[in-house]
Amino acid sequence: MSNDFAGSGSRNPSHRWRFFRSGGFDQVRLETGDDLISLDQLDQKLWVALSCPVKGLEFDTKTLELLDGDGDGRIRVPDIVAAVKWAGSLLRNPEDLTKSLPELPLSIINDRIPEGARLIDSARAILTNIGKPEANTITVEDTSDTARIFSLAKLNGDGLVPADSADDPTVQMVITDIIDCLGPEMDRSGKSAVSKEKTDQFFAEARAHSEWHKEAETDRAILPLGDATASAFLALAAVRGKVDDYFARCRLAKYDIRALGALNCREAAYIAIAEKDLSPEIREVSGFPLANIGIDMPLPLREAINPAWSAPMAAFLAEVVTPLLGEITALTEEDWSVLGARFAAYEAWSAGKAGSSVEKLGLPRIRDILESCAEKAVTELIARDKALEAEFDHIASVDRLVRYHRDLFRLLNNFVSFSDFYTRRGKAVFQAGTLYMDGRSCELCVRVEDVEKHAKLAMLSRACLAYCDCTRRGGSERMTIAAAFTGGDSDYLTVGRNGVFYDRAGQDWDATIIRMIEHPISIRQAFWSPYKRVGRMINDQITKMSTARDKAVTEKAGAGIGDAGQKAEAGGAVAPAQSFDIAKFAGIFAAIGLAIGAIGTAVAAVATGFLNLSWWQMPIATTGLMLLISGPAMIIAWLKLRQRTIGPILDANGWAINGRVRINIAFGASLTKLASLPEGSVRSLEDPFADKKSLWPKMFVLIVLLLALLYVLNSRGVLYNWTYGVIGTKPAVTGTV
Repeated sequence: MSNDFAGSGSRNPSHRWRFFRSGGFDQVRLETGDDLISLDQLDQKLWVALSCPVKGLEFDTKTLELLDGDGDGRIRVPDIVAAVKWAGSLLRNPEDLTKSLPELPLSIINDRIPEGARLIDSARAILTNIGKPEANTITVEDTSDTARIFSLAKLNGDGLVPADSADDPTVQMVITDIIDCLGPEMDRSGKSAVSKEKTDQFFAEARAHSEWHKEAETDRAILPLGDATASAFLALAAVRGKVDDYFARCRLAKYDIRALGALNCREAAYIAIAEKDLSPEIREVSGFPLANIGIDMPLPLREAINPAWSAPMAAFLAEVVTPLLGEITALTEEDWSVLGARFAAYEAWSAGKAGSSVEKLGLPRIRDILESCAEKAVTELIARDKALEAEFDHIASVDRLVRYHRDLFRLLNNFVSFSDFYTRRGKAVFQAGTLYMDGRSCELCVRVEDVEKHAKLAMLSRACLAYCDCTRRGGSERMTIAAAFTGGDSDYLTVGRNGVFYDRAGQDWDATIIRMIEHPISIRQAFWSPYKRVGRMINDQITKMSTARDKAVTEKAGAGIGDAGQKAEAGGAVAPAQSFDIAKFAGIFAAIGLAIGAIGTAVAAVATGFLNLSWWQMPIATTGLMLLISGPAMIIAWLKLRQRTIGPILDANGWAINGRVRINIAFGASLTKLASLPEGSVRSLEDPFADKKSLWPKMFVLIVLLLALLYVLNSRGVLYNWTYGVIGTKPAVTGTV
């Protein structure tokens, strides 16, 4: 498939494209068969996506694999265009692709072209094989079970033949032997089968193994003990290292008699194992010499042998020494060299063994197979199967056409445009399900493989994302999702918060937030954020001050009690309590008074200015003050919400998003639904457990307002005039001189 598709749009200017605007950009509207057939003429810059992954989508996996022509795990524009062209050419009317029906009527297949006629024949063959010969429609369920389709056909065109594809029992046994020796390959019917390559390998190795045995049959030096040679050589090899060690020690003792004590096992080695529980085979002494070392001393074969080596030496004596050297009780170094020489030819021949993979069959069976005509029969059977390749490949093409007829149009509306996502008629292929958490349902949830990798790019989306670890069936099934919160606020969205996730199949998963990407969710949240921050700051400071004060009091009380106890134990008098220092507390009360006065002055100044306004200016001033406080946060939130997009979220999952797929405020509200009472519900406002209302907060506010009012009335001389000079300050007299 060519990947140089450019989509310049210059070759078919007569086609009139229709677009719809959603998400802040224009998207092509795919409605007719002509729209689909002309996709290769649509400028790629107008496609929403340029590629998407095969895995991780809520879409039929087999259909995606069929679209992935080069098998690289990604679907690109040329793959889409080629699929549309192919499917459109095989239907009488390409308009049928837009219907997305699960059943493909055979009557709509274009039998005017050879490929279409062959597909109809293959479709009828499939229906016949599955027991529906009278059916006029075919579905994905009919074509997906290849084992059922091909089970009745001995040959199916895949170049692989199972044992039961042969009529001759002898050939069937040979095919079984090939599978047993070289391993199976899966036939289209799901049976174990063999290919031409493995058949050739089997017979080549069988001939090599037979020739290798023939070499030993013609050279008597290779098998000095006949059929017992192999077992005898294994017995010799088992003790070779230990016997070589024995004679080497003897030669060293002859060289220098002073080494004799060190070459034998010292007493300390026996003392080290004497306190242990020794095994019956006395494996603990296997590293000791095979026998006592002496000068020119032959190796004893029956007695005084290291007990850990008694069994291997007994086999060596019975299978090697006695048949070749006769009944002897000790072995000299010369005898040992003779035995090695007698097995040298066998050792060299054994090292060159050929056809090991077929050895398990045994030489008689191998030669029976080679003398028969089995090789020719199996090869011809494979050739006959291969000759049917084109015919049976059309069965695979039927499956492809049925799937494209059902799925292709839906994929186009999630690739060429995001119609499914923005029209809200159904969920997009990248939406994994719905997360319920914090009184909301979030529909924009995508699967995530690597949270850290995904978050690095997804944070550019400007969306508030919660990464959730989802588990099901006691934790045996797990997956990770990223859920976009596009409505409400994030006050209670924290790591560790739990919710429930429903996948597209309706299965529920326990969801726990494991990471958050913080971004504004709404203008309303931004409006209240300054007040919430101030409230949290005050609360934190009060908590810190209270904690510190409580700690100080506790420590002081504890220290006082400790000092008193120590003095009591020492017999001394306890110091009298300090007398009340009126001057000290007067200073404290004065400071508190100054603070209250300053606060009252500030409140009075604000109240004075507010009361000087006309009645219609007061709500404007109040609104202006609130905007002054909340305005910056709202502007920043508005700018970020305008930039909110789903592109980086999908790009982080392997998509190549081409358009600016925005999530504006109105559209975001549809993706995250807040809890609300159903229409027509009856609501009772009586709450038996509601917090008891206290008058003190209201009284405090009332007192502050009253003090401010009195201050204003006094500053203007109203109190002085009302009370005829009894209360208040006399107003200053102003006039002209």
